[in-house]
Amino acid sequence: MAEFDYNGKKIETDDEGYLQNLGDWDKGLAEVLAKQENVVLTEKHWKLIDWIRDYFIKFQVAPAIKTLAKEVMSIENLPDKKEANKFIYELFPEGPAKQLAKIAGLPKPTGCV
Repeated sequence: MAEFDYNGKKIETDDEGYLQNLGDWDKGLAEVLAKQENVVLTEKHWKLIDWIRDYFIKFQVAPAIKTLAKEVMSIENLPDKKEANKFIYELFPEGPAKQLAKIAGLPKPTGCV
């Protein structure tokens, strides 16, 4: 387990940087986590962050990449899953499932190594 200071509070993470306490997350912390991932958040990132957090609250699990791709197709009006996956990887180049979940303050998705 690791920790770092954020706004005068100790934020605990696992060894890979995922939050131990999901209640610690806020948009400012997302910016810190994104910086640690070498991701500069844009409006397009925020749309996916908000969507994945809502999905997690509703289903208590992070979505599969194909579910994420379907959502991106509708949000960005893309013609197919191939284009959606390309778009997602441009935003989260180190692996969208892992990076997006981490920045959104969610647990590491199951099935990610």
